[in-house]
Amino acid sequence: MSAFARQLINGCLPSDIELENQNTFKELQRTGAIEEVEGLWRLNSLYRAGRLYLGKDGRGFVEAEHKEQKDLLIEPEHLGDAKQGDVVVAKRIIARRGRAAGKVVAILEKGHLFTIAYTHRDEQGNFSIIDIRTGEPTHAVMPGMDLKAFKVGTVLKVDIDTDEVVEVFGHLGDAKVDEKISLALYNRYDAFPPECVEEALEIESEVNKSQHPNRVDLTHLDFCTIDPVTAKDFDDAIYFDLEKYELYVAIADVSHYVPYFTDIDKEAKKRGFTTYLPHKSFPMLPRQLSENICSLKPKVDRLAFVAKIALDKSSLKPLKEEFFEAIIHSKHRFNYDAVDGIIANGYSGENDTIKRILHWLMPLQKITQRLRRERLKYGFDFRSEEIKLTINEEHELVSTQIETGTPSHSLIEECMLLANQAAAKRFNGDGDSIFRIHEPPQLSKIEELLSQLAAIGLYVESYEESPDLIRAIQAEAKKMGLEAEVDAMIIKSLRQASYSAHNVGHFGLGFSHYSHFTSPIRRYADLILHRLIKTQLRNDEEAAAYLLRNIDPLCVKVSELEREATKAEWDFRDRKFARWAAKHKGLFFEAEVIEAGESAKAILKDANAPQGLTVHLKGDHVMLFDKIRIMITEVNIAQAIVMAELVNKLEKEEMEL
Repeated sequence: MSAFARQLINGCLPSDIELENQNTFKELQRTGAIEEVEGLWRLNSLYRAGRLYLGKDGRGFVEAEHKEQKDLLIEPEHLGDAKQGDVVVAKRIIARRGRAAGKVVAILEKGHLFTIAYTHRDEQGNFSIIDIRTGEPTHAVMPGMDLKAFKVGTVLKVDIDTDEVVEVFGHLGDAKVDEKISLALYNRYDAFPPECVEEALEIESEVNKSQHPNRVDLTHLDFCTIDPVTAKDFDDAIYFDLEKYELYVAIADVSHYVPYFTDIDKEAKKRGFTTYLPHKSFPMLPRQLSENICSLKPKVDRLAFVAKIALDKSSLKPLKEEFFEAIIHSKHRFNYDAVDGIIANGYSGENDTIKRILHWLMPLQKITQRLRRERLKYGFDFRSEEIKLTINEEHELVSTQIETGTPSHSLIEECMLLANQAAAKRFNGDGDSIFRIHEPPQLSKIEELLSQLAAIGLYVESYEESPDLIRAIQAEAKKMGLEAEVDAMIIKSLRQASYSAHNVGHFGLGFSHYSHFTSPIRRYADLILHRLIKTQLRNDEEAAAYLLRNIDPLCVKVSELEREATKAEWDFRDRKFARWAAKHKGLFFEAEVIEAGESAKAILKDANAPQGLTVHLKGDHVMLFDKIRIMITEVNIAQAIVMAELVNKLEKEEMEL
């Protein structure tokens, strides 16, 4: 579902419609597909908006919005110009045999603007253009050029409507082309439009306190930042008053520098998130902001939006939560490794500033340990492993490393969770803010999970509440030495977290109220939340009314953008794995089965292979978590698919050797 479709379903004012959608909106008005009801324009009852899915027989289906509805069948002659993945408006019509059917009358949002394809010749020498998304032949033309003259494996960006080649990305033989492919497949962007850069350059490059007399001056407090070694965009800084038990979480005040309707705001809304690849980030905001004036760098004054949380010294429950605009002066920039070293071994240096910070930071670390233990009584601790890739100058994979949580990560995480909860609790949860929600799992998914676990001999008693059931599963998995594997299965069975204007709580964290407040440099949702809280502080009902009138479609939009950013990061990782696998075809590796059945998959568990590389298995008769030896047989570089053949199963002792 697109943001525009959500507006038409919920009702909207013509002034709410984005510029690129206004012509479609007017056409829907003209044809009667939308009607004015109580001052808002919404879809006529005969029409439905939804995403179109096409079957191999050429027939399409528009997804149902509610479980009481059936998907609308769209016969080929009623598709018009709509293509796979487009968000469309369909008019309901009478179909054969009474099947709920419709006819596409408008395209609200294209599923894809471009096809990413490459030139190919089969074994018989027949030339074709292959769509990287589908692996199927597609069409492309380039005025004045014969595409057959291009080298096989040339990667093309093709306009989905005209079939014209708009850009030649490079060649599949060059690993540097992966970046362009991954970004283009999931609508991620690198360079900013000139008007955004110009706007960013006009913004102040340093903070002058005298120009902000109404802000709370916190520059005397010993704030610090703790981030990865390579970080440049510092969203958050913390300070803890050990006497008063008051935690200050200072967040970059992006909303001060990025007002509504500016070119930077429009581009940030389009991107939604910063995308992180191993060698480079693709920021939501121009680097002039994200890595400079908005970044809470050490030893300079910065504008911040602060959450101040007073904790009960005994229970650690929040006693008072305040939000205000401030100026801070971070005294030191730590990285996670350095803080972990200090937690483990103490500090023997002579830096007085660091000593002052550690006077409150080390006690705060102990406090956050207590907070975490209390939180996990209601939430979950999933053993999720993040794979960090290192690539060389030629963009070839050099190494992988599993990153797990450390004490310093946990320290910052607990502080941010407190601020995020405090921000969410300011709202009643009925369409008046942007919440980060995680709904409880569906019963069908839980039943499927229990069936899969039973196949490996893991059984648990039935529980009325799904949290108790999940904890019981984790306890049994620990006895079997399968904590990480079973946690991965549990995560897969859960719903995805998303953004919503209607609060339903966060199942995974065990919170009744939760939002994203702490990363406005890299998440648009946080920027919107900052704006909403400021409307409260300023009693700005007009600005609040505008934001809330469009909050539902905005939540839809940022949820979709989050998925696209994540998919781009995963796609790039898989392309690096595929290139490594292509150089190791015919070699043998140890692996563990992570999906059984017809579409069996295994993850390499070998000292001589990258961590996290998944292969598609040829050969059946494997069970979940079987330890096996495989041989890499085929690699599709374009689609980043690695095929392997089962050689034999391994005994547990062999894997440990």
